[in-house]
Amino acid sequence: MQQIRSQVTERDGLFELEAGSDVLDSPRYNHDMAPTKVHERTWNKWHITALWVGMAICVPTYTLGGVLTAYFGLTVGEALLAILFANIIVLIPLTLNAFPGTKYGIPFPVLLRSSFGILGSNIPCLIRALVACGWFGIQTMFGGLAIHLFLGSVFDDWKALGGTGEVIGFMVFWALNLWVVIRGADSIKWLETLSAPLLVLVGVGLLMWAMPNVSMSELMAIPAKRPEGASVVSYFAAGLTAMVGFWATLSLNIPDFSRYARSQKDQIIGQIIGLPLTMFLFASLGVVMTAASVKLVGVTVSDPVTLIGHIQSPVWVALAMALIIIATLSTNTAANIVSPTNDFQNVAPKIINRTKAVILTGLVGLALMAHELLKKLGLIVSDLSLETVYSNWLLGYSSLLGPIAGIMVVDYFLIKKQQLDLAGLYRDDVYPAWHWFGFIAFGVPVALTLLSLGSDAFSWFYSYGWFTGSALGGLIYYGLSVMRPSPTAVKTAV
Repeated sequence: MQQIRSQVTERDGLFELEAGSDVLDSPRYNHDMAPTKVHERTWNKWHITALWVGMAICVPTYTLGGVLTAYFGLTVGEALLAILFANIIVLIPLTLNAFPGTKYGIPFPVLLRSSFGILGSNIPCLIRALVACGWFGIQTMFGGLAIHLFLGSVFDDWKALGGTGEVIGFMVFWALNLWVVIRGADSIKWLETLSAPLLVLVGVGLLMWAMPNVSMSELMAIPAKRPEGASVVSYFAAGLTAMVGFWATLSLNIPDFSRYARSQKDQIIGQIIGLPLTMFLFASLGVVMTAASVKLVGVTVSDPVTLIGHIQSPVWVALAMALIIIATLSTNTAANIVSPTNDFQNVAPKIINRTKAVILTGLVGLALMAHELLKKLGLIVSDLSLETVYSNWLLGYSSLLGPIAGIMVVDYFLIKKQQLDLAGLYRDDVYPAWHWFGFIAFGVPVALTLLSLGSDAFSWFYSYGWFTGSALGGLIYYGLSVMRPSPTAVKTAV
């Protein structure tokens, strides 16, 4: 006989929900969004480390140094420092927002129900989902190019397909990504664990190939592309904010992964080991490889897929492209599909299951890349480049998510004091449908950030967008909650 009321039990600081009919029959619940059982939380610190190695070693990370030197006016040394500092900084919200996922086994959208409301959580979820779908499309474009170059190295006739071959590669890689995520969290865990050492080997191999053709002293001495005598502070701050924005999205939905961690210690150590150093080293590799590309292949090439495609040996091209396909797959599945899959389910859990949500994510990502795909097929002509989309819109848009990170941290640690009503997050009778404190705290800094774009006096507010947004969002949410605490703010039920 099915129990009517849900029960919550604790084992070694981890909470588990025995769902009764009050939760099972709720429109806010489905099996995929349910809290993980304690026995399902099997990811240790090395699995978490492998997750970050798999996500950080990707084509966009490789190009970060070039983005900072070309678009943000930094020297090579300043660019690499900005990348290192940014990833140390972003560890703070990543680790803090991972805590409730590990403790309660809940994904990001369910956690947001505490600070934005049961229904209101859908707004920040869909904002986050759109960013992820954009990144999914871009990564799939790189993966499709790698497949095209792989097949071109094996079959001579494939090279003649040109852009059509790239589009076919895109669709093959697109389908492969969706298949991995539909198979579930264990597939992602093993993909990341197996791919991490392979990706490290790729990096070492590329470095050995490039080093004889580049002078590090000359590379570090290249002057910055900014006005002579200009202060480095404002340029460095803008670059730092953009680099924090690179993982700002994951700092929100890290509970989607930490819900599988064995303990808080595992998620903390795994993230510390896996993120900052991997990002710094692979971005450094990108800087070195780009500098060496002129001597290696005769032209400056800023992405590894195209660079390796210039190698004359079909065997080495095929091997390298196979490894890049694995690298891009490991990044894309974890960083860009898991989150929107959960976010779309949150809209209507009884109607949208994981498989439907994965397919929806794929279709949105495909739609966002339709312009680029039509260009490759020769059906349209346009000057809009993928690099422009990557370096401007997505990084800037990601920085606007700072307020959500600040609100989440303040709500869980300061307002709820790490105590959530686990069953109540899946029902309509504990937390409000719309929690307007969250929307006010999110809306004010976003509005100020957008207004600062047209003001020289307040341009710093945009330049430091993620920092100003997360700090102001958290402060406003805390102030509103203290002045007028909601019933759930003082609950101690777990």
